[in-house]
Amino acid sequence: MTTLPQDEKFLKLQAVLEEILVEEELRPLLEQSEKLRHYIGFEISGKVHIGSGLMSMRVIKELQALGVHTGVFLADWHSYINKKLGGDIQTIREVAVSYFKEAMIASALCVGADPSKIEFILADDVYNADFWMTTLDVASNITLSRGKRSVDIAGREVGDEMPIAILFYPPMQIADIFNMNIHLAHAGTDQRKAHVVARDITSKMRHKVITGPDGNPMKPIALHHHLLQGLAQPPTWPIPEAQKREVLISMKMSKSKPDTAVFIHDSPEDIQRKVQKAFCPPNETRFNPIIDWVEHLIFPLRGTFQLKRSEQFGGHTTFETIDALKEAYTSGSIHPSDLKNATTEYLIDILLPARQHFEQPERKAALERVETLRITR
Repeated sequence: MTTLPQDEKFLKLQAVLEEILVEEELRPLLEQSEKLRHYIGFEISGKVHIGSGLMSMRVIKELQALGVHTGVFLADWHSYINKKLGGDIQTIREVAVSYFKEAMIASALCVGADPSKIEFILADDVYNADFWMTTLDVASNITLSRGKRSVDIAGREVGDEMPIAILFYPPMQIADIFNMNIHLAHAGTDQRKAHVVARDITSKMRHKVITGPDGNPMKPIALHHHLLQGLAQPPTWPIPEAQKREVLISMKMSKSKPDTAVFIHDSPEDIQRKVQKAFCPPNETRFNPIIDWVEHLIFPLRGTFQLKRSEQFGGHTTFETIDALKEAYTSGSIHPSDLKNATTEYLIDILLPARQHFEQPERKAALERVETLRITR
């Protein structure tokens, strides 16, 4: 097997991220990559869709190529605070181990990451007196106003009826980074606020600091991947210029809207049904979920994109770049139905390892149990 130079591996990591905070700090750390600890945390809140599973595992794949220790944090206490799965802590923990861990393993298989090199950590296993002291240290360095502004990392908005427990969520998430000595804090772009706070308060922490590979204190490096769009049409279309940022965030894929998300173990029939119903405006590539999936998932995993059409409608065409495909779509030479058909075929193929993974009886039973649970936003 050919070993890629470290610089080339770094470029591949860059390609699967929307943001690195801060790239200039990360590059020298990669000289001792085998000593670096990465983590990404997940609430346990229902079935895993491609926006969570595949997008996060693409980053993990590239980190593994660099020699970084990768970890998935199963955030049972955070899920409890946010009232996921009815707020039943025992159900949350059972689902975390029997289903969610297996779904992340399946996602890794879909993108070519190595599940055996991922450390899975249940929050309850590391939450001790030391963690809670770290949480208080974090909280003492965040103002109430900043804490309230950070609540949206839990998918919530501040209001008088909001349980005060939600305010614990940001300090706990930030404390995880310090408590586990995480060098590379990874999440979707919606978690950016927590990572910025973690970096800002590093020099103020008294109880626990992050120790770098050289033994010196360091700020955590934040890695943010793209949030795949859900398949639904935006509430307002066309989108007013002043609302574009807010609308884009609201369009992210959500398991609480199952027909607008593709889950990693969906059947080929379900994938086809969902994609065929998807919002896909002709000649428009912005805020188009099908284009978004092709750009951020299919092209990176398959390298090209092929349309299979009869000669009457343009014949078979292979696109080598996303820019070429976007140009063709904008010009009207690609019909939305043709784009959807090709996307469906690619997704069915990409997700085959996940469907096979959940054919095993115990995993299948765990999935069936999750499907009976009430899913909350």
